[in-house]
Amino acid sequence: MGETSLKEKTSRGLFWGSINNGLTQVLNLVFGIFLARRLSKADYGILAIISVFTLVAGCIQAAGFSQALANMKKPTHREYNAVFWFNVLAGITLYAVLFFCAPLIASFFHEPLLVDVSRFTFLAFLISAFGIIPNAYLWINLRIRELAIANFCALVISGLTGIWMAYHGYAYWSLATQQVMYILVANIVKYYFTRWCPTLPVDFRPIRDMFRFAVKVLVTNILTTVNQNVLTFIFGRLFPIRTVGTYSQANKWNTMGHMFISGTVNQVAQPVLAAVADDDERGLRVFRKMMRFTAFLSFPIMLGLAMVAYEFIILAITDEWAACVPLLRILCVGGAFLPFYILFQNIAISHGRSDVYLWCSVIQIVLQLAIILVFYRWGITVMVMAYSISNVLFLLVWHLFTRQLSGLSLIQLMKDVGPFFLIAATVMAGTYLLTRSITALWLLLLVRILVAGTAYLLALKLLHAEILNECMQYARGLVKKKK
Repeated sequence: MGETSLKEKTSRGLFWGSINNGLTQVLNLVFGIFLARRLSKADYGILAIISVFTLVAGCIQAAGFSQALANMKKPTHREYNAVFWFNVLAGITLYAVLFFCAPLIASFFHEPLLVDVSRFTFLAFLISAFGIIPNAYLWINLRIRELAIANFCALVISGLTGIWMAYHGYAYWSLATQQVMYILVANIVKYYFTRWCPTLPVDFRPIRDMFRFAVKVLVTNILTTVNQNVLTFIFGRLFPIRTVGTYSQANKWNTMGHMFISGTVNQVAQPVLAAVADDDERGLRVFRKMMRFTAFLSFPIMLGLAMVAYEFIILAITDEWAACVPLLRILCVGGAFLPFYILFQNIAISHGRSDVYLWCSVIQIVLQLAIILVFYRWGITVMVMAYSISNVLFLLVWHLFTRQLSGLSLIQLMKDVGPFFLIAATVMAGTYLLTRSITALWLLLLVRILVAGTAYLLALKLLHAEILNECMQYARGLVKKKK
């Protein structure tokens, strides 16, 4: 793939990735507002607890084979078909295991309601087993537009279903049904775009060839998932279900923010980095550009969300959820650095070093568990603060483990990331101080967004930020094509 062709595909992928994730988070915002106004903290707490099991089961079912397929130069129907049937068999087995484990889960968290709702919610990952290959096919071939359309359709249908059920008194069942419906609709649309069909008989030899690489990714994905949800799991055991719901609400908005950036970058990172893995100079150039693009988006979005957390929560989901504001602000600071993890993870995987990905995740989860053991006695706020600080500092560990693969020095990392952080932090702090005399919350929210956004872009323009110029050039190119 030539450099021009790769650049065009990367730009197009990032564009559609941003559209996809932007629409996703906007729709999640709208549906989240309606649902949070109708449902209780306990409803959110129930679904937050079992989400850990669903996500881990989903990792086991996917087993890292999507990444293994992406690392192949030209995967064929033989490889896709083998992975499909493996995923389906794994999905059926895991659902059966979790179905019979539901009473144990309910007993552990002292919540009998979890038996029936968990058995229903676990259907989401069983259904997703049938959609992993169409999703992988679109992702590997950088068909991000089709993925965006599939996710949009799934979000609209599942969101409207959840709202209808919430307003008709189905409580936590509306959240559970929303999750299952999303996976079902997304699968249907992805099959429509790929027109891919499984066949019999099945040759499982490709699974054996990919297994060594895939199992490391599998273990790592499980550890990453546990790490990202460990606080919810621990809180579910230590605190009342309403407290879990408060944290879950704060973490939901934080996750929506950093997943917009992470999802945008992740949809192109591995295929693109794998394409340049054999050219060190070109690979470093591509990696640094992705790093700057991530910093360009992540810091203003996440630090901006922290700045407007109070007025946003009160206006969107009422003062009943005011207790989650301090947690949201703390989480947003740590969340601003999480999208960079995606780049480091993908540079390791694109070089076939799933072991690096594995060991970094092992170290991080051990660190997180240590933090929980040390700080839990001081309460939920202190735990969340320590957790967020560790997310910031652990970026240096990722760099240490991957610097030989990426060729990125610590000084280059600081040059690529540091200026965007300093500009965004300065702009948000200045905007907060300048606007704090405004008492009307709607006006305060609007003014802060407009002032901060304008000041951030103006500062980058005055400093001749290359990534801003490239984004503007690409946008102008799209306008010209339409004309």
